Amino acid sequence: MKLDDYVAKKTEFGQRNQIAVALDEATLGLFHLRAVIISGVGFFTDAYDLFIIGAAILLINSEWHLTNTQIGLLGSTSLIAAFVGAFVFGRMADLWGRKKLYGLEAAIMAIGSIVSAFSPNFTWLIVSRFVMGLGIGGDYPVSAVIMSEYSNRRDRGKLVGMVFSMQAVGLILGPIVALTLVASGIGHDLAWRLMLGLGAIPAMAVIYFRRRMPESPRYVSQVLGREQDAANSLRTYSEGQVVVRETKDASGSKRLSAWTLVTDRRLLKTLIGTAGSWFLFDYAYYGNSISTPLIMKMIAPHASLATNIAWSVIIFSLAAVPGYILAFMNIDRIGHRRLQLIGFAVMGLAFLAMGIIPGITSMVVPFLLLYGISYFFAEFGPNTTTFILPAELFPVSLRTTGHGLSAGIAKMGAFIGVFAFPILTETLGLSGTLTVTFVFAVAGFLVTLLLPEPAMQSMESLSEKLESVSPKLESLAGISVQADKVTVEEG
Repeated sequence: MKLDDYVAKKTEFGQRNQIAVALDEATLGLFHLRAVIISGVGFFTDAYDLFIIGAAILLINSEWHLTNTQIGLLGSTSLIAAFVGAFVFGRMADLWGRKKLYGLEAAIMAIGSIVSAFSPNFTWLIVSRFVMGLGIGGDYPVSAVIMSEYSNRRDRGKLVGMVFSMQAVGLILGPIVALTLVASGIGHDLAWRLMLGLGAIPAMAVIYFRRRMPESPRYVSQVLGREQDAANSLRTYSEGQVVVRETKDASGSKRLSAWTLVTDRRLLKTLIGTAGSWFLFDYAYYGNSISTPLIMKMIAPHASLATNIAWSVIIFSLAAVPGYILAFMNIDRIGHRRLQLIGFAVMGLAFLAMGIIPGITSMVVPFLLLYGISYFFAEFGPNTTTFILPAELFPVSLRTTGHGLSAGIAKMGAFIGVFAFPILTETLGLSGTLTVTFVFAVAGFLVTLLLPEPAMQSMESLSEKLESVSPKLESLAGISVQADKVTVEEG
């Protein structure tokens, strides 16, 4: 189906729009919190599994004596797998539904974590990290879109941002686990295996709860045309907070072809904006984040392993965590696109300062201050917004496809950043490597300008060209909004 035909059908104000209107106008409730927790715990697992490898590499290297190329490959393998997983699972979730994929990715992550803990050699470890990365990539689009499709219009950035902020917990818990294991005095070989294997525990814990979560009501009503089923599941899941009465199922399935993302100029521009800015950010962010223990070793070469890991915990706690919290608390007020621009600008300047100030990489406190600023504005900016924007700017039948493509292309940037970091530092030094990162931040700022500002707007008006008619929805759909309940009747 062509985009114009699809939009024309969506603007025939049948009952299909009632679910979206009811969700958009719902007040924050416990069902939103449940969705945040179910999505967020999985995303915590993604973060832990991705970033724990930075600390584990230090121990693995002391046992296996890896080359710089092997270190880069070990740190980045799960990221290249995430590219595949994000695209494949993202597309499958649009074709088969979000629920059918929700939980499968978590199971794949758990299997990858367990196998990696028992890897007898470098090759097995690379393979197991690749398997785990497939699950991580698949979790990105499904977690983000499930949350965005349950969100209301006013708090969508906050709710999806809260899911993403679970990455902060993974960022902090990883170094804490590593520090605890190192300080306990157990052998390095057992310590890194425990670090990697523990990622399976939260992955397995959320599988049950994810399987009990109903299919996205927006997907059921707008793509499958089953308005009554969507209304029933929404009423049950929200415990009566959101009620849609007297619905009528639509005829047929309303889907856009995946090719529409590249053949329609508006959607292609959006894809370039979401995928391009995320790619550029992930190069800058993952190369430094996963390599933080290595960076600490470069600026303080005589510090102990435990001290370097402790510095990582301090940076994450003091710089990253406040950034995550302030981002989801203020994103809807500041604007999703605007916050991304602010973050790219300030973190880029921090990288530039670290790259050009003479001798800064040998001065621990000044360097860590600038490094912390870059971290804060990464979280209070593009690290949060690049996850949110693709979950709200694409049509519902292409939403996980668009997000999956964006996340997958981004993980290619992350792969390049992590793989190249030890090689670049060997040739350009730490200062030169950080100057290159500044260039990527500037490019990310410019690409972000391609995107519209979605804050406070309905996803239907953003993605399906309903801006000119969406104000009519309230009168035609018969909305009744109370303090703690939304009721939509046939109009």
